[in-house]
Amino acid sequence: MSGFSPAWLALREPVDLAARNEDVETAFFTALGSQPMRIMDLASGAGSTVSAFARHRGTSIEWLLTDYDPALLEVAGQRWQDRVTTRQIDLASDLEELPFAEVDAVTTSAFLDLVAEPFLVRLVDQVVKARKPFLASLTYDGRAVFTPQLPLDAALLAAHNTHQLSDKGFGPALGPAAAMRAIELFRDRGYKVVQGRSDWQADSSSADFLKELLGGWCNVGREVALDETELAQWWSLRQEHITSGQLTLSVGHVDFTALP
Repeated sequence: MSGFSPAWLALREPVDLAARNEDVETAFFTALGSQPMRIMDLASGAGSTVSAFARHRGTSIEWLLTDYDPALLEVAGQRWQDRVTTRQIDLASDLEELPFAEVDAVTTSAFLDLVAEPFLVRLVDQVVKARKPFLASLTYDGRAVFTPQLPLDAALLAAHNTHQLSDKGFGPALGPAAAMRAIELFRDRGYKVVQGRSDWQADSSSADFLKELLGGWCNVGREVALDETELAQWWSLRQEHITSGQLTLSVGHVDFTALP
């Protein structure tokens, strides 16, 4: 699976935390109850899901964090110390080796849009077989709204959404279709699903995040051979908008919990 740098994950974590859907999380927490529990988090990165739960839960949670990147797991272990154990694993090949039956619930954040259909089916089947509650937060759904708008926004969004379908280590990714496909798979297997939007809302308070995010969009624009002059003009204006505090950006995400 393609990796993400600790610096980028640190920039996006405050935006992620603000975006998470409270109604979806409440449904998940209600299903779990208040007893001490063990939760397995998939593609944990630097432990953002632990951070999210720490804001809301008084209950004792023992975490099993899983990721392919040992450097990110080390960061997570240092952040949360005695709260977590970590497991370095290639989810694409070794998903079935994880202890689904031995935990109380399974979570993941900002992950499902990176995976292919066959992997998603395997994941859903493992969760359903173990009869565990599942929470998927911050799955990108293909929407983005800039204020102010520029003529190249639509072409860059289309390029970004096409890029999301590329192989991230699991085969051709589902990208913006992932959340709805996962919800369909869980419902087909008899699970109840609660879903809601969890859109990023970025403005002058997250200027460094915006610069990093939109710099990545520029790179995608170059990969698909958008006009270099138009792209340079767009990026110059966007940097001015970020620096002056004029730019706001909403990026569409979906949260859902699937309950047996």
